[in-house]
Amino acid sequence: MNLVNMEKYKNSLFGNIKNKLSDWLELDAEQTIPAQEIFRFLHSIKGTAGTLQLCGLMSITEQLLEGMDEDSEQVWNRTELRNFLFELIEHTYEYEHFDEVEIKAKPVRDSQAPLIQIIDDDISMLILLKDLLEDKGWMVITNADPVKATNQYFEMQPDCLILDIQLPAKDGFQILQEIHLHNEKYFIPKIMISIQNDKDSRIKAFKMGADDFIGKPIDIDEFIVKMERHIQRKKIFDQSVLIDELTQVYNRRFLEDTLPRYFNDYKRSGRHFSISIIDLDHFKRVNDQYGHSVGDFVLAEFARFMKSNIRNSDLICRYGGEEFIIIFPDTSNDEAKHRLTKLIKDFSAKKFNQNGHTFSVTFSAGVFTVDNEDVTPKKALEEADTSLYEAKRSGRGRVGSMQIAGNNKKSLNVSVIDDDFIIRTILTKALHSLQIPHFDLNIAVYEDGPSFLKSNRAKEDVGHFLILDGVMPIMDGIEVLQNVKQSSNAEFFTVLMLTGRKSTNAIANALKLGADDYVTKPFSIRELQARIERLLTKLI
Repeated sequence: MNLVNMEKYKNSLFGNIKNKLSDWLELDAEQTIPAQEIFRFLHSIKGTAGTLQLCGLMSITEQLLEGMDEDSEQVWNRTELRNFLFELIEHTYEYEHFDEVEIKAKPVRDSQAPLIQIIDDDISMLILLKDLLEDKGWMVITNADPVKATNQYFEMQPDCLILDIQLPAKDGFQILQEIHLHNEKYFIPKIMISIQNDKDSRIKAFKMGADDFIGKPIDIDEFIVKMERHIQRKKIFDQSVLIDELTQVYNRRFLEDTLPRYFNDYKRSGRHFSISIIDLDHFKRVNDQYGHSVGDFVLAEFARFMKSNIRNSDLICRYGGEEFIIIFPDTSNDEAKHRLTKLIKDFSAKKFNQNGHTFSVTFSAGVFTVDNEDVTPKKALEEADTSLYEAKRSGRGRVGSMQIAGNNKKSLNVSVIDDDFIIRTILTKALHSLQIPHFDLNIAVYEDGPSFLKSNRAKEDVGHFLILDGVMPIMDGIEVLQNVKQSSNAEFFTVLMLTGRKSTNAIANALKLGADDYVTKPFSIRELQARIERLLTKLI
């Protein structure tokens, strides 16, 4: 069999597989499929896959057949079948979009991969750099709007920033100045790129806080080497520093190294201790109303207040953002709650002044007491975090304590709009596997934009994560995005666009209209899952 015919038969086989999967997975929820029909389908694929030397497909069908009985009278519903055949669905998608060598060669990112932010209104350059950097295994977020990009920087706290000088509304120097003004204590490598590569521009960039300057046109090989070096420096810095730069209390790394010792001491001595997770209330409003520099000042003042009002034996760490953790040795649950309640009262009486405006800030706290040898550090933090969430949900400015935590998670809408049933199936499976603290994901899928826009959930004033295909019949993704961003509840949406690799104009329009991130098709399913997890965790 010549290569042309071989390829034709392979494509025909996968086309038939996709058609059959589509027929089954698009059935109504109450309809069922006999197990014998599924067995015959898989058995047929196995034989043809072996003949066409599709070893991966043959292996998948063999494994699936091992769990089936040819004479079974069982029937399968749509959800059961989707879960059972998911590996086959995933493999069909990858065959359709990827070369097998390409799949194996590409690094797979996870949600903890270094995060790089690119701000550039040259969409072609933005796409090129994103592809290059993501091929290295890093995660990249992009934005062409300098105002939105600046807010995204403070929200996401990337591991490295790449910033063009020539931008509309606010140039790169202004962004760099704004970041440096109230973010100088954070070590985040900042790299300026520009066609404006004269000596004065370079000196100005370095004086304003840039760590590097790369002229356009960019030498790709040199650019990658420099990026590797900056990411490595950031990693070394994070691993070596134990004090938070802004608040001058211990950081998360120190906590992770130290916390197990408290548990070991408890097992040895039996002396209980309490853990509290603290979160400043409505802190985003402070940043939005008074600016991030004022927000940073409030965080530093809060840390100073806490250090001055807790015992020398108590340990305070900045856990991230506006979250702190205090460990109270030899302290019962009631004692910890009493101390924290007084701290809340005293701190809320403190007045902050900004441009003639006076405001105060409260905080909420969750407490968990370690008095059982079976409790792990991870479990203790989860319980304290759940107690914090309950304090927030009960009105804020208070202490929550639930030694046995209940399931009181808040619902978060997650919607997928894509006309390809395989992608809808893959995304649904990936989303159901995510574990986002304090949130139950309310997942729904739609074949087209109008059906989503007409739904009640599109109009709800609740957090909503929207995964949106760029090219669809009836109404394309750009039109859907435009409708969403012009709606009265637009502020509740975080939008991830799925777009074709060559769709420069579509990407430009998506970013201009307010998409928070984009992923080019074809995509790695595991990488997309990691990106969704990171966006949800950071933006909720």
